[in-house]
Amino acid sequence: MLTAVWVTFLKSARTGLVCLWLAGALLSTEAHAAGARPDGTSGPRHPEARVTAVKSIDDRMIDLTVRSPAMGTSIPVRVILPASWSSEPKATFPVLYMFHGGDDDYTSWTRETDVEALAKNADVLVVMPDAGKAGYYSDWFAGTPRWETFHTHELVRLMEKEYRAAPSRAVVGLSMGGFGALNYAAHHRGMFRYVASMSSYVDLDDAAVRLELSLGTWREGIDIKDVWGDPEKNARVWRAHNPAAMPRAFRGTHVHLSAGSSEPGPLDEGRSPDAFLVSMLGEIHLSKQIESFEQSLRSAGVDVTTHLYKPGTHSWPYWRDELHSIWPAVMKSLG
Repeated sequence: MLTAVWVTFLKSARTGLVCLWLAGALLSTEAHAAGARPDGTSGPRHPEARVTAVKSIDDRMIDLTVRSPAMGTSIPVRVILPASWSSEPKATFPVLYMFHGGDDDYTSWTRETDVEALAKNADVLVVMPDAGKAGYYSDWFAGTPRWETFHTHELVRLMEKEYRAAPSRAVVGLSMGGFGALNYAAHHRGMFRYVASMSSYVDLDDAAVRLELSLGTWREGIDIKDVWGDPEKNARVWRAHNPAAMPRAFRGTHVHLSAGSSEPGPLDEGRSPDAFLVSMLGEIHLSKQIESFEQSLRSAGVDVTTHLYKPGTHSWPYWRDELHSIWPAVMKSLG
């Protein structure tokens, strides 16, 4: 009788363990598909990135060549050093990360704005990494590239180890880079004190956004399914990269959202007809998305500000003005 009871118990325990193992395996598979780790961060663990070359642009601006294990290649990163970098050799400094838009590169912020002049007296590291012309600031469903792992793990650690970066961080991005800034802030809660997204789509469920993404990736010879999988079959992965689907994840971070009305203004004068049309279409659906997202964030208890300006197109003159407008708030957030 006792033996029979033990046999029954062991069979039940073994069945339970198998169920637990299967559940764990399924959760692990889902987490891997979304690029998640048990500690809540994304991407698998990698060896550390390292600087393989440094090029001085001027007294305070340098270009780094960073060998990334996550990417399997070298990625360029532009850095503006803090004002007291040389005079305070033991100090650590807060960091402002700046993300470029699609079809552009790591030089865009210094090429198109006066960010170096803005940072002239700031004791802040300004870090501008490359993210590919259509990388979408994501660890791709297809396996590579792994932009998020590079930016939020390898590069953050590298800045702390080699360039005296403090844990106080802010991030500013425009268009595709604004989308990336929002996703990184949501995926890595507490990593950034302030996140600013300029002229960025914020809702992947919007039909116009999906069309824009499909056309944009097609132009670059990329299948959007390689980025986040099939929108229907892998809806969970898309949702995990959709800022509008996770408003609570922004608690504890100040969120600033901005976009233009798509109507042209004096800042658009002198542009070619083709560029003018593209910049109008690029902004046309954003204000409505941002208004809805702002309401969701406020309902979730998130500290959020918005700037929906009129006129304003998807172009650098407006982003330069926006950078000047938010600069004091960004610096204040970094302390």
